[in-house]
Amino acid sequence: MRMVFILPKLHYGWYVVLAGTLTIVAVLGLGRFSLGMLLPSMGSDLGLGYSRMGFIGTGNFSGYLLGVLLSSRLVKRFDYRRVITSGIFLVGISMIIVGRANGFWLVLTAFFFTGVGSGLANVPVMGLVSQWFGSTLRGRAAGLMVSGIGLGIMLTGLLIPSVNNWVGQGQGWRTNWMILGALVLFIAVLCSFLIRNRPAELGLQLVERAEKNGERKQSKFSGDTPFATGKWTLFHLGGIYFCFGFSVVIYVTFVVTSLINEYGFSEAVAGRFWVWFGFLGMFAGPIFGSLSDLAGRPRTLALVYSLQGISLLLLALNPFNGSIYLSIALFALCAWSVPSIMAAAIGDYLGPLKAAVGFATLTLFFSVGQISGPALAGVMAEQSGSFSNAYLLAGLLMAVGAVSSLFLPPMES
Repeated sequence: MRMVFILPKLHYGWYVVLAGTLTIVAVLGLGRFSLGMLLPSMGSDLGLGYSRMGFIGTGNFSGYLLGVLLSSRLVKRFDYRRVITSGIFLVGISMIIVGRANGFWLVLTAFFFTGVGSGLANVPVMGLVSQWFGSTLRGRAAGLMVSGIGLGIMLTGLLIPSVNNWVGQGQGWRTNWMILGALVLFIAVLCSFLIRNRPAELGLQLVERAEKNGERKQSKFSGDTPFATGKWTLFHLGGIYFCFGFSVVIYVTFVVTSLINEYGFSEAVAGRFWVWFGFLGMFAGPIFGSLSDLAGRPRTLALVYSLQGISLLLLALNPFNGSIYLSIALFALCAWSVPSIMAAAIGDYLGPLKAAVGFATLTLFFSVGQISGPALAGVMAEQSGSFSNAYLLAGLLMAVGAVSSLFLPPMES
């Protein structure tokens, strides 16, 4: 029987949040977003052209989509804890294989499985929010989990240059992949001990904020609501999430390239931007997730999408001195809040029993966006010689997402 060590007066749901944050650090912060910093030296050492570098990223996103498709079925057959920890283990092992690879095909195959593991772990861990938290705290809990993206990005921004200085730029990418992979495996072990599927396993109730009048805020949907009841709302949320997937991946994939090639920043300065991007991103989920608990998911989503749209326009047009800095700060401060709000919203609309399946469906829309966005942006940039038009298109989609958010149905009875 596993031992569960908890501090007095702290509900175990917050330990589940800690495990969720570590999961996001591992599978997204380290497993996915480290590629941007490691790809240049890896491509140079392995003789990879730009097209093959692009295929590596596409392979990862395709694997992520497969992981998303499998996750809800596997959770039904097994449970959250086993699926999440298996996904993290797959990410760690495949990252170590990337570090040992000597050619394109092994890198592509291994990074495809990194994507599969990321999808297997990320979707169920966000589904855990609705298992452990009531609607008054779902946004805050999911926001804390999603802060792991920023923490992971910041860690890669600090660790990778240090390892390169120690080992040497030529082979540093191999050492970095293996160190990061080992760290992910360590996180998998921790999460296997921390994660519990439902409060009932420990004889606990949902974590919920007590209202002043002694009553809890109720959603007009419930865990007993048939899935079909919220079908159109699910598709509505999915369309909004597609806009985010399309736009956010364009920004994250090409912003460093734009800073260097279009705005004249040095690689060292651009790298420091990456660290700050990760640091500021740690606050996005907690701030806007908590705000969504108070102001409602639709209005908070509209605000976040509006701010992201402004950041994309600033990057595309660079209308005044300092607009690039403001763009990066705005985007980092709000971008990673969207998954947390979506996870909380799907729990509100469909109830905790169907939250994992619902979030997996939403993530399919997101995945289509993140696969198509960078490919189209690359074609547009190749034709025009600049990413400005791609950023403008992404900003337009964020405006569509902001307006669409305001038409989501109210969740309070």
